[in-house]
Amino acid sequence: MEFFHRAKTVRLLSHHEKYLLADEDEESVCQDRNGSCRNAKWAVEFVDVGNYVRLKSCYGKYLTATNDHVLLGVTGKKVLQTAPRRLDSSVEWEPIREGFQVKLKTRYGNFLRANGGLPPWRNSVTHDIPHTSSHQDWVLWEVDIIEIQEPPFHPPRDDSDSEPLSPSSILIKSNKLTKLESSDCFDTSPKPDGRVIYFHVMDEKGNVDNRTEGASFIFKGTGVHELTSKLEEETGLQDIIVCSRNRFNGKLYPLRLHLPPNNATMHIVVVPSTLKGTTD
Repeated sequence: MEFFHRAKTVRLLSHHEKYLLADEDEESVCQDRNGSCRNAKWAVEFVDVGNYVRLKSCYGKYLTATNDHVLLGVTGKKVLQTAPRRLDSSVEWEPIREGFQVKLKTRYGNFLRANGGLPPWRNSVTHDIPHTSSHQDWVLWEVDIIEIQEPPFHPPRDDSDSEPLSPSSILIKSNKLTKLESSDCFDTSPKPDGRVIYFHVMDEKGNVDNRTEGASFIFKGTGVHELTSKLEEETGLQDIIVCSRNRFNGKLYPLRLHLPPNNATMHIVVVPSTLKGTTD
C-alpha cells in the first residue's frame, strides 16, 4: 500500500513497458506505450476498511474485475471501466508489494494482468492467477505517482487574544516579507542550463550517508538512460541502478520512467550491481 501512500492520481506501467489505459469507448481498458495522454491517469480512492484502493478513469468510471470470461474455456476474465450504482468489491484492488513493483489483487484472489502475445491477447488486460512461470511478471505493475493528495487544511490560530503587535515588530515582519517576496516570488534571474543532480553511492552494507548533501553535477540530458550513463562516468561503476527516495515513506525505488519536469533538482542514490537485492 505504501506505493499509493497519499497518491491522488497515478499511472500504472506493465511488464511489457506499456501503460494501463482507459479506452475511449469508456468501457474497456488496454495497454499502450503513450503514458502522456489523460487516459493513462487513474484517480486513487482509498477504501475505508482494509488495505484496498479504487482506481477511477478519466471518464469517471472505476477499474472493475468482472465475472465475464474473455474467451470460452480460458481462465482470464474481463477488466472494464464501470460506474456501478453501489460500490462493491469488484472495484476494489489490494496492492501487494513485490520488490519495486506491485500486484493488484481482487477480493477473490485474482490479479490484474497485462497480457502479451498475438491478438486478441496483445495489449489486453484481464484478471487471473498466472499458473506458468513465464507469465508471473505479467501481474507486476510499476506505480508512477502523478499528483499527491494535499495534507488536511489547518486554519490559522486565532491571535485576537494575544498581545497587539508594536510598530517596530510590524516593521520587522514587513521587511522579512519584502525579502521573501523579492527572493522567492519574483526571482527573475536566469535558470541554469540543465538540472542539479546530488548523489550518494550505497556502501557495501547497503547504507546511505544522508548527513551530507553528496556529490553533485549539472545534468543537461532528458532521460533516465542518459542519467545512468553520466552517473556511471562520475562514479566509475558499471551496471548500476539509479534510485530515488520516496518522500513519503523514505523507501528507495528505481528510476524507470521520466525525469521530473522543469529541470527540477534531484537527489539520487546509486546502487552498485553487487547490491541490487539489498534496496528497499
